[in-house]
Amino acid sequence: MEKFSKKIVVRMAPSPTGNLHIGTARTTLYNYLFAKRNGGKFILRVEDTDTERSTKEFEQNQLDGLAWLGLTYDEFFRQSERTDVYVSYVKELIESGHAYISKEVVTEVGQRTEVIRFKNPNKKVSFEDIVRGTVEFDTTDLGDFVIARSIEEPLYHLAVVIDDHEMGVTHIIRGEDHISNTPRQILIQEAISAQRPIYAHIPLILDSDRKKLSKRKHGAAVWIDTYKLEGYAPSALLNFFAFLGWNPGGEREVYSLAEMTDIFDLERVQKGSAIFDIEKLKWFNKEHLKLLPEETIKKEIKNAVEHSQKYLSKHWNLTGEILTKSWKIMFERISNWKELSELVDAGEFDYLFEQPALTTSLLFWKDEKDALITKNHLVKVRDILSNLSDDNFSAENLKASIWDYATESGRGSVLWPLRTALSGKEKSPDPFVLGEILGKKETLGRIAFAEEKLS
Repeated sequence: MEKFSKKIVVRMAPSPTGNLHIGTARTTLYNYLFAKRNGGKFILRVEDTDTERSTKEFEQNQLDGLAWLGLTYDEFFRQSERTDVYVSYVKELIESGHAYISKEVVTEVGQRTEVIRFKNPNKKVSFEDIVRGTVEFDTTDLGDFVIARSIEEPLYHLAVVIDDHEMGVTHIIRGEDHISNTPRQILIQEAISAQRPIYAHIPLILDSDRKKLSKRKHGAAVWIDTYKLEGYAPSALLNFFAFLGWNPGGEREVYSLAEMTDIFDLERVQKGSAIFDIEKLKWFNKEHLKLLPEETIKKEIKNAVEHSQKYLSKHWNLTGEILTKSWKIMFERISNWKELSELVDAGEFDYLFEQPALTTSLLFWKDEKDALITKNHLVKVRDILSNLSDDNFSAENLKASIWDYATESGRGSVLWPLRTALSGKEKSPDPFVLGEILGKKETLGRIAFAEEKLS
């Protein structure tokens, strides 16, 4: 890790013109990790000078989203509350000849007749980027660019440079789409005698078609709120975001925020664009859910089931006993909590709460068509299981009791009708697990019900 001679100060400067974007969250994470790794300061600065598009609702959404992710900041500012600072710099730039009041030719409705333009020295500028190396621009093509609508209305390039200078920002970590902004900002830095910060332009996040993630094309999939509502863990999102452009090396992938803070290094951020892979995010989420305490998992499962439409309409009773016995088979089927609600609504877990409706054909193993043979297997299994006490009705004991008979008579012929009698599904957990979950009385009752279907 590179050693820096002065205290690290970084900033994240979101514009409150939309909900918290996953790209903004990823960039915030990188700033947070870099500051904490180096014992520095992390500033959150709301860039709300665009009064027509900025709203308090969007600002609150972004603040709430960062808080939910656990990305805390050391200082907080709003540009709208710093107008006096910007006015003094605009006046100084005009007085020093670095800027001037420009009389504009009005060509469209609403256009200003006067703006403040920066007097471009028309020279080449270059800077060293931690991620991208040496970057050089010829600023001649920029012309005398506008830095303020009026003395009291600074635009982005001017306000951001002033703020970075005033706040002592040492490193600017932002998306590579900001590279083109850097030459203008360097010219303004030189004009106000600001020390140039160190830049690190991180790769963009692209979709599977290598297109930039945008609200227009991807809709709600770009907002943090979406993943919060779908039941993703904040720790999993942070882990996933960190690996969109950075890797600590080695085979390990699952890290907590604290663990990533201990090892984060900007030198290991890649130049190439990162691909947002939803399946990889689901994998990260499942791995982080596995780390939760068992009681927390049960609580989340109960909440997800009780928020399903089917559960609400059926008025099922999700008792602690059912949850204790069944949470593992529900948990293994999902990567986030919303998926569980969807599976419940799809009828995947009906058998946990009610006698499944059975068809005779479902009870037959493969090409078996003789109802009497299948029924006799079920009668034999029911007789065997009747000898087990309620206290000994565990998956292990069920298997031990039935296994010899199933092996002798054909495991598929015995275990398939037993499992489908208990679950009513072609695919479900094995009959021993189902029997333990349902308990002796319910298990024997469902086997008897299947026998009647075969009569």
